[in-house]
Amino acid sequence: MTTSRTPFRRGNRPAWPIRDIFVSVAAALLASACFPAFGASPSVPGQVGLGKVLTTKDGGQIYGFDINQNGGDGVLASAQNSQKGFLVSMETFDQNTGEITRSFKKYDGPKNSYSVDGIFAGDVGLVTHFIIPKGQIYARRVYDVMNPVTAEKFTGSWTPPLKDVNVNQVAENQATSTSVVFVIELRKQDIPDLIVSNVGANTFSNVIPLDPNLFGGGNGPQLGQYAAANEAVLALSPDGGAVGGKPPLNVLVDLTTGKSTQFNGYNNGFYHAGGVNGLATDINTGVTATDTELNAQVELYDMANQKGIAAVQLPCTGNTDQIYSGSGIAADPVNKLFLVTETYDACNGGADSVIAVYDESGNYVETITGFKFSIGEPAPVINPSKRMGWAFGGPNGVSQLQQFFY
Repeated sequence: MTTSRTPFRRGNRPAWPIRDIFVSVAAALLASACFPAFGASPSVPGQVGLGKVLTTKDGGQIYGFDINQNGGDGVLASAQNSQKGFLVSMETFDQNTGEITRSFKKYDGPKNSYSVDGIFAGDVGLVTHFIIPKGQIYARRVYDVMNPVTAEKFTGSWTPPLKDVNVNQVAENQATSTSVVFVIELRKQDIPDLIVSNVGANTFSNVIPLDPNLFGGGNGPQLGQYAAANEAVLALSPDGGAVGGKPPLNVLVDLTTGKSTQFNGYNNGFYHAGGVNGLATDINTGVTATDTELNAQVELYDMANQKGIAAVQLPCTGNTDQIYSGSGIAADPVNKLFLVTETYDACNGGADSVIAVYDESGNYVETITGFKFSIGEPAPVINPSKRMGWAFGGPNGVSQLQQFFY
């Protein structure tokens, strides 16, 4: 990624600079022939295009959200400036209608904020609670659990075995109880680790240290999970995404032994691939999609056999079109699809934002138009059985989510 982009977690707003989370939140609150495009709006289930728009109940900016892939519920965190400091709340919503079903943990003051990390198997939600101790500016982290999210309240805690960690990413996986969380240890020079956990049960089967020289933030590691093989999947740029630099590196980590294997990714384009902006893995087949910064490409890999499948250009782009590079990616393991967010639609001169859809062989399927994404957009969250999802990109900005069908 370029320095103008901020790393993102799945379904979240920015993974803010680790030690300055509240300072950053406060500041934030204060071509070639085109492929056919789809995306008539409004849409209804079964049609490709946009659907409902969700607006937070208190009008605050959204700091993380997710939906249950096996139900109809969703959850988000909201925050905005107030005279007392921050006006924050947790909100649950109906993923079908876009209606807020409950607001809870509402707070107006200087100390508290929340960020949704994700929903795990069994409709278990994980939320980071940032608390600023009196007289300090840096927040400590407490991890609250909603088990299930439909309870519309916090029901317990997640207590990682490492002290003072920040959750940077969680691997998308709502099918198995074994989950993978990428953290950094804040008081140990931000060294990275993988924590293997049953989040709902608050149990931990492994902590896997990662090489900080390889998996440090400057190399932009992205996380997925190949659950069928009990492996974490990571992709990164070993030289920080340098122009004309090294190929991206794909890494598989055994979640039982911690042993890792790696192989080089595609390094196409006049400027080479650059940084890895997004990654998603089919939890069953291990097929993984990435997108890269300097060449506006989407790359498909067979992780089971550690080899490439295809590298394709995003619609209407060339391999020097950095401005049209993709960002977050979602995997649909039911329909064998990948959904790639693109801030600027190359087929429309960059006038709006789109989600481009590919199958697991790298074949282009369709484009959903009409979004209003920010640079470095995180992946959408999807419900594969409904072929429906939600993404940032509502018409009025960061206090809204946009429903879509694919």
